[in-house]
Amino acid sequence: MDLPGRSIDVESRRASVEGVAALDRAIAILDSFTTADRSLSLAEIATRTGLYKSTILRLANSLLRGQLLERLDDGRYRVGPAAFRLGALYQRSVVAVDILLPIMRDLSERSWESVAFYVRSGDVRTCLYRVESKHPIRYTIREGDVLPLLVGSGGRVLAAFSGQPGEPYETIRRTCNCLAVGDRDPETAGISAPVFGPGRVLLGALTLAGPSTRVDAAFLERMKRPLLEAAARATRAFGEDASMLEQASLAAEALP
Repeated sequence: MDLPGRSIDVESRRASVEGVAALDRAIAILDSFTTADRSLSLAEIATRTGLYKSTILRLANSLLRGQLLERLDDGRYRVGPAAFRLGALYQRSVVAVDILLPIMRDLSERSWESVAFYVRSGDVRTCLYRVESKHPIRYTIREGDVLPLLVGSGGRVLAAFSGQPGEPYETIRRTCNCLAVGDRDPETAGISAPVFGPGRVLLGALTLAGPSTRVDAAFLERMKRPLLEAAARATRAFGEDASMLEQASLAAEALP
């Protein structure tokens, strides 16, 4: 015979598990929306989540009450204003250096080369953050240094995702990276990728660089995927969809 206390404990654990499962499903519903979606039908949400429509309807009622979802007049759903408030709170709590420096250190550890983060300032770019190479001979630039915009991999990435027309900018926008050997300085080489914030706002360019005697085109090709993965990781941390960078990373891996 079950003791009363044991029965209550089992019921409590069951309720806890069911509550977590319901929360996971509610998160899956919200995650089914992408930046390209203005709204989704019940059928579209079911297809993307793999959940039964009855389950979605039940959870959607809670999300509607919490203003995380809105139901439109045509019966479709869109993300609600509470999600915007949460996003704004997240943005205010994010400090760029806390996101970027750990990612830059990881990339530098993996490559043993220097990693920098550049931002655009009109017709030039500025080095905002910097992690030095472990090699005694290294590509040296200081935080705050100003460089041209239309030369070097970092500058070209910033220009490309700011709308610069023509080549090589069309290719950079398609591949999400730029590899340059001796472009700005004949003795340096680097590869760069963009980092985005909410609304796909360009925040800056993540650059891995070193002396061209060591950092040649073959080395940079090998570092293309790690760089794109780092840019995707930063983009996700800033609250933006990183699928474009993730796809570019997979495409880079598939190249011979």
